[in-house]
Amino acid sequence: MPSPHDTLWGHPKGLYILFFTEMWERFSYFGMRALLIFYMTKQLMYSHGDASRIYGLYTGLVYFTPFFGGLLADRVLGQGRTLIIGAVLMAAGHFVMAFESLFYPALALLIVGSGAFKPNICTQVGSLYEPGDPRRDRAFSIFYVGVNLGAFLSPFVCGTLGEVYGWHYGFGAAGVGMVAGLFIYLWGRRWLAPDNLQRRAVPQEKSDPEVPVRGGGNARRVLGLVAVCLVVTLFWAAYEQQGNTIALWADADTDRHLFGWEVPATWFQSLNPLCIFLLTPLITTFWAWQARRGRELSTAAKMSVGCFLLGLSFLLLVPAAYAFDGDGVPVSMLWLVSFSVILTVGELYLSPVGLSLVTRMAPAGMISMMMGIWCLGQFAGNYLAGYLGYFWDLLPKEHFFLFIAAVAGTAGLIIMILLKPLKRIMES
Repeated sequence: MPSPHDTLWGHPKGLYILFFTEMWERFSYFGMRALLIFYMTKQLMYSHGDASRIYGLYTGLVYFTPFFGGLLADRVLGQGRTLIIGAVLMAAGHFVMAFESLFYPALALLIVGSGAFKPNICTQVGSLYEPGDPRRDRAFSIFYVGVNLGAFLSPFVCGTLGEVYGWHYGFGAAGVGMVAGLFIYLWGRRWLAPDNLQRRAVPQEKSDPEVPVRGGGNARRVLGLVAVCLVVTLFWAAYEQQGNTIALWADADTDRHLFGWEVPATWFQSLNPLCIFLLTPLITTFWAWQARRGRELSTAAKMSVGCFLLGLSFLLLVPAAYAFDGDGVPVSMLWLVSFSVILTVGELYLSPVGLSLVTRMAPAGMISMMMGIWCLGQFAGNYLAGYLGYFWDLLPKEHFFLFIAAVAGTAGLIIMILLKPLKRIMES
């Protein structure tokens, strides 16, 4: 572990190294993703149907390959070396996008690189903290800001360069961002915890007491985490409506005029990361206040609250949908702003603390692989989100929002039921 004296603002310095590494990786990913569909249809002249299928396959595989990247790290290379390989592959993929004839090899490099990178950076955040450290959940919330800072900035930088000056300038900017993240990681490795492969050599009495040494305990933890990941699939299926049906609602059913100017519908996609910047300090401060009084919720309980808040955000749109159906007049954009605020609070209660739960419950030697399973839950959630979006054109809008709220609420109820079993598993 890094020295306890290597801290900054109450957290290990390594947290901030990983924060900026992830920020630039997300900058590169979301910058390239913002251009991808337009590049295929306007430059490569693909039909919209073909481009949509390629886009969906690419974004899905980005969440599928981390399972194998985690397995490689846990069994062979360690988190650090696997992450570096992933960063190099992703940087190469962005730069190779400059050559139209190498479009598919570029996507393959990005998919494989993301699989090596994604599970291992999250694992290293958890490794910075001793067992039982109450700062762990708050650390992942801070780390999560880096994710969304990159996601917020990249469409403005890479998107503008790509659309105004040429697609390859946008892809090149994404590649530069990935290289910047790699350099930050290499420079700051001295402040990171040893890889799990190195930590296995630590005497058993000094190992993490939250990681059991009994085979039966390991099996229960794996099954418990798999169960949580399956349930959280329902959360992602509802959450990912932001880029699907909610985008349609913003475009067609929302009055986007502000002081005589019409706000572009795509700009509403920035509300969620903007809210994360604004709300994360408030949420983490609130959790710290609860912790000082011994009233902070458990990680699993926070995740349940997150699901219920996500459901509440969709319930908020029900009266807006009734109003629209009543007179056909687009409704105020304040409905979407309020929706984004509540959804973001729900996200902060689930997504970063879910990452924390994985690092806490995963058996020794399987942490990165279990982080990959968490990503598989997101992969399944993205796929299910597309299926649920099919009902947008079949149901009245108010019924659709009620349906999605029920999906999120169901996930919250199931996690509530799992609270006691999960607690027993973690104590075994």
